[in-house]
Amino acid sequence: MPELSSMSCDQAESVIKKIIREIGQECAAQGQTVSETLVAFVVKAVVLDPRNDFSVDQILTKKEVQNLIQLCVTRLLDTTNPSLSTIKMQVYFDMNYANRAELLSEQHRVLEGRLAPVVRDITDSRPRVQEEVENVYRKIVSYVLLRSGLGSPTDIEVVREVTAALQSVFPQTEMITFISLSKKNKEQQLKNLAMLVTGIRLYNKECRKGGSSIDDLPAILNEAIPSATRAVDESLNTCHKLAHQYTALLESMQEDQHRYTQLSSFKLKEALFNVRQYEAFLCILLSDAITSAQEVEKMNVQFVATMGQLKNTVQNKVSIDTKEVFPLFVALSNLWTSFQDQILLLSFLTDMTNNLQQFSEIQSQLFPEEVLTSLLEGVTVKSDEERIRETMGTRVNVSDFKNQEWLFPETTDNFDQLLIQYHGFCAHAIGVRGLTLPGNPAIGILKHKERCYVFSSKEAAYIFAQDPDKFIQLNVEKAKEHAELIQLLELRHQFEYLAPYAQARNADKCLKPTTKCDSSTQTDTHILPPTIVTSYEWNEWELRRKAIKLANLRRKLTRAMQTDLSHMRRENSTQVYLPKDVSTQTKRDNSSNVPRPQIFLEGLQGGSSPTTHMVKVDLTRAVDET
Repeated sequence: MPELSSMSCDQAESVIKKIIREIGQECAAQGQTVSETLVAFVVKAVVLDPRNDFSVDQILTKKEVQNLIQLCVTRLLDTTNPSLSTIKMQVYFDMNYANRAELLSEQHRVLEGRLAPVVRDITDSRPRVQEEVENVYRKIVSYVLLRSGLGSPTDIEVVREVTAALQSVFPQTEMITFISLSKKNKEQQLKNLAMLVTGIRLYNKECRKGGSSIDDLPAILNEAIPSATRAVDESLNTCHKLAHQYTALLESMQEDQHRYTQLSSFKLKEALFNVRQYEAFLCILLSDAITSAQEVEKMNVQFVATMGQLKNTVQNKVSIDTKEVFPLFVALSNLWTSFQDQILLLSFLTDMTNNLQQFSEIQSQLFPEEVLTSLLEGVTVKSDEERIRETMGTRVNVSDFKNQEWLFPETTDNFDQLLIQYHGFCAHAIGVRGLTLPGNPAIGILKHKERCYVFSSKEAAYIFAQDPDKFIQLNVEKAKEHAELIQLLELRHQFEYLAPYAQARNADKCLKPTTKCDSSTQTDTHILPPTIVTSYEWNEWELRRKAIKLANLRRKLTRAMQTDLSHMRRENSTQVYLPKDVSTQTKRDNSSNVPRPQIFLEGLQGGSSPTTHMVKVDLTRAVDET
């Protein structure tokens, strides 16, 4: 086999996969089917175990690889070893468990994926004749029914009920408006219609006017959740009892050499670790069950209140304002969706509980009740609670330690929320005695290198505090011997850089222990104020187009009309400029004063002489004198 240290990361990964594949094929040939994830975990466990004399910092020869494969196959085929059952349990839980938010998010994503073809068929359709419009409407009915999950699409009575509810809020005459919407608006309206129809059907069910195919989810949950909680609680109590008994037997072995000889053939430590891991997983599931019970109780109150408010709003009225009832229908639909989510969570919780049970069946095989009873003769069994009560009166004296930081309830904020190492087990008992004893925080919590440790007794706390690093390393070595402790004691941070085939410590190795820290930076997007003129246009033709548009506006009128289809559908408004009273003057009246002409003629009547002599006298005044 070529040296891994001289390979690239891709080559090393290829070799590791080949080894895992060979182990899986060998197990399959002997009738045991194992997953690659389980094989990879076992390979890591075998390499880390110091008893197998593998070094993670040295290359493996071909002989060592064959030895590794044989050890892994032997361990995977040893079905009587509780350690293998524990590792299988951990792999199963890691691969299948999801928290509530992740599970619901995945379920909603799956639902959207199933509805996507129906939605696409509706939004992309362009019906032109009445028959095609009716076909699209039927598809909308199917979509509403599938999204609500209330009844089967093949049940004619259910389809008629959904169609009637849909027609009450979305008659076929509005299909023309629906078709004219954009794709995004169509999708949003489909979701709104689904919620409205669901709320209407739930209201009709409450009024006994339909909804016979709708299951009573609140009643089902009120009965199923306590039942599931009791099942988990019973399994948890069994785990507690076995853990206490195994711990008492291990303590008796350490105190009495005769008992050690008698019990050394039993794999008590492996059985104890199996029970403790099963107990930890059951606690997680029990916490989820309690959370579900609390949420369902709140939702029941909200559902009853919303339904009562809806009944008071309707009260046999012939016509009701949609603004009053539509939000209530939507609220009912959302609450019912939450009930459906709780049903999903409960089903997941039940499946996880049932499937985990198979990994603890080895307890009854190794220690039948009659065998365990005989082994416990003369042995005092203490529960975790009793051990904690015995040490409640003791406390670490801080003055005895100069360079150690101790935390106590009365001097520490959020004392109950501190992250305790080793899953809350005594930090001293794990590495020294190989026991998972419950730690008592009241004795004092040791804070060492930003990590918190608890202890089962004052003496254990004093011994550990003298050299914490030594005992921490002992716990790591114990985890290497029993790989299941890596997850049980939450030691992954100390093993995250180790792989079954770690490269030699040199500059070109692929995997290195890295130091991680949380950091953040913030950069201003625009340091200087923006100077962009949004109204700027560089295109001359665009400027001309805007100029023509503005010029045309002076000769335009704004008109509005209401049609039968759009009547009372939306509010329209128009704005016009009213005519103004203005006047202009085009001419004006004016006058000027000129002198009147005054001319007199003298001698026209004649005289004594035969010849007439006439004299013309002009008495007109000059213009500048007027």
